[in-house]
Amino acid sequence: MQDRPLTVTDVAPGAGEANSTIRQASATSPQTATDAIINSYAGRSMPIDHLRTFVTPEMNFATRTIKAGAPVRPLIYSKHTLPDFPIVSNGASYDIYDYVSRNRVAGLLVMKDDEVLLEHYDLGIEASTRWLSMSMAKSFSTTLIGAAIQDGYIKSVDDPLVTYLPEFSGTAFEGVSVKTLMQMTSGVRWSDDQTDAQSERRKLLELQVAQQPGTIMRYMAERPRAAAPGTQWCYSTGDTHVVGALVKAATGKWLSDYLSEKIWSKLGMEADGCWWLEAPGGLEVAGSGMFATLRDYARFGRFILDDGVIDGERVLPEGWMRAAGAAREINGQRVDYGYMWWIVPGADGSLDDGAFTARGIFGQLMYINPKHRVICAVLSARSKPPTMVNPAVADNAFFNAVVKALK
Repeated sequence: MQDRPLTVTDVAPGAGEANSTIRQASATSPQTATDAIINSYAGRSMPIDHLRTFVTPEMNFATRTIKAGAPVRPLIYSKHTLPDFPIVSNGASYDIYDYVSRNRVAGLLVMKDDEVLLEHYDLGIEASTRWLSMSMAKSFSTTLIGAAIQDGYIKSVDDPLVTYLPEFSGTAFEGVSVKTLMQMTSGVRWSDDQTDAQSERRKLLELQVAQQPGTIMRYMAERPRAAAPGTQWCYSTGDTHVVGALVKAATGKWLSDYLSEKIWSKLGMEADGCWWLEAPGGLEVAGSGMFATLRDYARFGRFILDDGVIDGERVLPEGWMRAAGAAREINGQRVDYGYMWWIVPGADGSLDDGAFTARGIFGQLMYINPKHRVICAVLSARSKPPTMVNPAVADNAFFNAVVKALK
């Protein structure tokens, strides 16, 4: 590796111009903005069109700003470097250069004990680029449930959902608790296959493209029940949209505003974030569509590593992240999923490190290892969703290899 951490100064000359070129490509692409987002989700985009989706918040949907606060808190850069280390994945050995190049990584930041060991930008982006979270946003959304409980807006994770969203009385969400919603065990029928044009996930995208207020929540209220609440895990971006509506109903505040008030304005973020909306003036698309810089994603990871405490002030209930980042047993089987955080077993399959990730399609990841105090933020523009093609170098293999190298 380098004899010092990679920083934005290590970006090749002209990277800023390249980033502008990506954004300006919308003026010359034969695709409409709607075509671009649908083709991206379907894994049918050329690289330049795919990249536009990740760096151009305003291209597709209305957005709401997540306001940062002053002053910016600079990250601490270690005097040490990330050593060379092997990454064993799918029976083969790789290195970090393989991970970045083969997985089309655009941004990578590694922290250990609050110090940055590696920061790298690629594919024409730079430190100021705000990048699309995809489903990492789900983990932000459930974190705001924790904040709402700490603030007293929500009494308990065991509260019935209809206490806060009475319009769901008599629907498949009747009998669903806040906890079962966050665990994606609502029992409401859903397919999250982005490549299936007939799936509920693609229907949700169609409604998002239409930008009509309230249509997604009405669609969710019409979904039938597939299983009793708490008995079946089913990954559902629809459930996360309901999480966003729950936060708004309980707090009276939009997700973006509440995130800014409780976290974003207090962590010394470098830039405002923003969040896609279902319609101008409507709910945030809670299951995807946040935009932030690589460093600010890492700062949020640092907040999570500290169990939701900022400058001695508790924002999340004590022990919230131990619960949010823990595996569950459902119908006698272990499910490596918490409150919309993915659990990351160690290389030996154990859960001793208590590690977990926020994870989004096409390679958006925020890895947090509480035992070894390691954070990895990864931004990528992979060509296909994992339902079609797995990444060349497995992300969990990379994370476990980083932790091993830093012990």
